[in-house]
Amino acid sequence: MISFILISFLIIYVFTIGILIHGFSKVSAISSNDLKPLTHFTIIVPFRNEENNLPHLVNSLSKLNYPVNLFEVLLVDDESEEIYKVEHKEFKIRVIKNERSSNSPKKDAITTAMKYVNSEWVITTDADCTVHKNWLLTVDNYIQLHKVYMIAGAVTYSINNSFLHHFQQVDLASLQGATIGSFGIGKGFMCNGANFAYKKSFFTELNGFEGNDEIASGDDVFLLQKAIKHSPEKVYYLKSKETVVTTKALNDWKSLFHQRVRWASKTSSYQSNFGKLLGLIVFTGNLSLVIAIGLTTLGLFSWITLLLLAFLKFAIDTVLIYQSHSFLTTAKIRFLLLSSLLYSFFSVSVALYSLLGKYDWKGRRF
Repeated sequence: MISFILISFLIIYVFTIGILIHGFSKVSAISSNDLKPLTHFTIIVPFRNEENNLPHLVNSLSKLNYPVNLFEVLLVDDESEEIYKVEHKEFKIRVIKNERSSNSPKKDAITTAMKYVNSEWVITTDADCTVHKNWLLTVDNYIQLHKVYMIAGAVTYSINNSFLHHFQQVDLASLQGATIGSFGIGKGFMCNGANFAYKKSFFTELNGFEGNDEIASGDDVFLLQKAIKHSPEKVYYLKSKETVVTTKALNDWKSLFHQRVRWASKTSSYQSNFGKLLGLIVFTGNLSLVIAIGLTTLGLFSWITLLLLAFLKFAIDTVLIYQSHSFLTTAKIRFLLLSSLLYSFFSVSVALYSLLGKYDWKGRRF
């Protein structure tokens, strides 16, 4: 009986990932064109103790292929221990203080920044990111060509040759693949606040983060799901290599574990039923493989069946990962087999811990 259940869960998992792979291919890739830039942007960057990372972000913003009179940058300081001083730039940039009013520092930071926004569009990113020179130009062109109020974009890692970094890149490729694939089948439910744009008026119409501001994370996902529930025809995914934002990979397993726990902790609060169902399917798929490995070790499960199921899961995951990875970066995938084996145990641990445990984020305990 247990064998039948495990096999059934893994077959459902393989079928679901196959649907996401199909969805990924349905989202067309675009690039910037010769349209004259028209959109005014405010780039909002919440930060806390990022004095080492902010100069790299600001430097990448200074290289944007976009008129400096059409964008400004708001750096929202969330009680940093050191004061970040902004050097003079050709574009408008300033630091403002976060006004805390909820359990979510990042949502408070964006809400605070909205009081200073004079542009029609805002776009959020993180302090440890760098952007492509055509980032704003491509988003602007997309806005001009489509009637859109909210745009989700891609994020990738800057990595070294360590196993830890490559593990994160494989994990992120899987997440980004699922994100794009869900938009491709009309079931978008996830995005990344490091590359997320929307009209200020739309944010106001949605009442901002009202309804989920007691959840520490989710400034991106909850707002996206609220927007899709309200006006799905106004929300799009922009699949373009020129808008991929690069962020830093973490350098220790504890930080990675807590980051993933923070991401997983908001799943139960999703408004998207598809998102909840997908999370459950991914969890049961990985859990089934972990249990099957355990039972096989005890002699209670067939080695042949285990190898077949592991191969099917690895094969379907690899297709999604390679599909997404080739879009996100030109770097080679390394340690894929080892990462895939470890990932089932890692993801199950993260999911279970997120139900009961606390996590550290930016020097705070949640």
